[in-house]
Amino acid sequence: MSEAQVQAAAVPAQKNTRTLVGRVVSDKRAKTVTVLVERRAKHELYGKIVARSRKYHAHDETNQFKLGDLVEISESRPLSKTKNWVVTRLIEKARLV
Repeated sequence: MSEAQVQAAAVPAQKNTRTLVGRVVSDKRAKTVTVLVERRAKHELYGKIVARSRKYHAHDETNQFKLGDLVEISESRPLSKTKNWVVTRLIEKARLV
């Protein structure tokens, strides 16, 4: 084997995991937050840009993320029936009104 093949074999392949950014809309469950992810898409028939949203249940091991926080979530193995995302980082803390 050449030098490049040995180095390529030694480095494990990095898995591409999906990441999304959204706002925490519920933190009532233990070790779980509900994250609302909004995206903008063109309507199929009329061509107007419309807001689409979806809620994801994400794992929060330490219960550190609170209502209104902007967080990044990434896909993981299934952790429960509805939960297969993990909160990876806090982007913006919720502002007090």
